[in-house]
Amino acid sequence: MPEAVIVAAARTPIGRAHKGSLTSIRPDDLGAQIVRAALDQVPALAPDRLDDLMLGCAQPAGEQGYNLGRMVAVGLGLDGLPGTTVHRYCASSLQTTRMAFHAIRAGEGAAFVSAGVECVSRYGVGKSDGLPDSKNPRYADAQQRARGRTADAVGWDDPRSSGLLPDPYLAMGETAENVAALCGVSRRAQDEWGVRSQNRAEAAALRGFWERDITPVTLPNGTVVSADDGPRRGVTLEKVSTLAPVFRPDGTVTAANCCPLNDGAAALVVVSDELAGELGLPPLARIVASGVSALSPEIMGLGPVEAADAALRRAGMSARDVDLVEINEAFAAQVLPCVDQLKLDADKVNVNGGAIALGHPFGSTGARLTTTLIHGLQESGGQIGLVTMCAAGGQGMALVVERLG
Repeated sequence: MPEAVIVAAARTPIGRAHKGSLTSIRPDDLGAQIVRAALDQVPALAPDRLDDLMLGCAQPAGEQGYNLGRMVAVGLGLDGLPGTTVHRYCASSLQTTRMAFHAIRAGEGAAFVSAGVECVSRYGVGKSDGLPDSKNPRYADAQQRARGRTADAVGWDDPRSSGLLPDPYLAMGETAENVAALCGVSRRAQDEWGVRSQNRAEAAALRGFWERDITPVTLPNGTVVSADDGPRRGVTLEKVSTLAPVFRPDGTVTAANCCPLNDGAAALVVVSDELAGELGLPPLARIVASGVSALSPEIMGLGPVEAADAALRRAGMSARDVDLVEINEAFAAQVLPCVDQLKLDADKVNVNGGAIALGHPFGSTGARLTTTLIHGLQESGGQIGLVTMCAAGGQGMALVVERLG
């Protein structure tokens, strides 16, 4: 059975939505630039050897509609390359990597582009803002109940205990407040993790790590963007402890312990080990196993627990075997209990900071985390890495990789 190996990994800088460095570029153009950059890393792989381009996007409407994956392929001049757009909210481009992994293991292709893009800044551009008022009225009771919650409640009240449906439309920040209440995560602990993320990302920048990770982007006016808009410098616990809660007046989630809204893209080239050998492509990492999970949408932040457990079990490993972990920092409130329940060594988790500092361009984050993980393993000399994340709607995903190069 062929193995699936990653032979190229690239990601754009991450811009702040609406006010940052990437607001002027369309998502299809941004996606095309990063896919081209990934393919340029493997010039021996001719475009006609590619079987499919699979692109993750969390809001595939407006400028991100019309099958964005195919738009990227055509925009690159690769008319003969199929393209599809995959939607699993925050885990969309981790799903595309999983699809490439499965296709190769099944013998249904030998070369794939796994990419992701999200331009929150562009949601309101054009005739469709991408955010229609299309919520199913079946969930109105759940939405009303959610708005009436307070953070001083003990634990989390499962709506099904009252015969109600959980709210799949609940704002992610509200779900983070639910997880904080359910798992007893204090405001101070969340703030400490947020400061840690900012400080570690700043330290990584000072030692040049992000130059390894980031591929510069050229904007329509010719300006080149080569660095993330974050992290913030000199963040301290004293400063962030004064911030007001964002989602509930008496809540614990603030702008300092959750991710911002962002623009960005990332791409991987995934091929069979047989094709890599034939073309002389040095593999960066082998995809070992993956996992996906589901739970109540109202506590979606705990999704990584079951997903990562499944991926590690399929890999024949445990948390002790993992050298580095990239867990998406949607909220510190959900990262902390996930790290605890998975029995991860916190010193191996997000060693270069995470989405609280860098940002979370939803559809591209899975591929971004994988790119950063590979580069982190290269820098540290580690071998086994774990990527995991929650996804809106109550899901989790995970991927285990083995560094080869």
